[in-house]
Amino acid sequence: MLNLDTHILLFALDGSLTPGERKLLGAEQWGISAIVLWEIAKLAQLGRIGLDVRAPEFQRILSRVHVWPLDLAVCAKSTELDFQSDPADELIAATSIVYSVPLVTRDRKIKRSRIVPFA
Repeated sequence: MLNLDTHILLFALDGSLTPGERKLLGAEQWGISAIVLWEIAKLAQLGRIGLDVRAPEFQRILSRVHVWPLDLAVCAKSTELDFQSDPADELIAATSIVYSVPLVTRDRKIKRSRIVPFA
């Protein structure tokens, strides 16, 4: 299973993954941190994406994606990272550490980490 950051999930939904990302995601099940759901809803509210999070199509897609909770372990681990970013990115990275699942991201700050497992 892979942990997708918000933008990777959005790129997958709109068909703008790189060939390497497409191959990687095609071979594994997808998971996301619960904070990704909030980020997508917020991006839609702000008009930055044209996605209706209440649409049946979006909900059907999400029903096939595992969602890891924002529990105490993830929140605590987010304070022990070897990089600083926005809180959502830190929670996404911490999710990969706590649940031992590789993260798929393009985020340069996160990718400099030596403790986050990457796909």
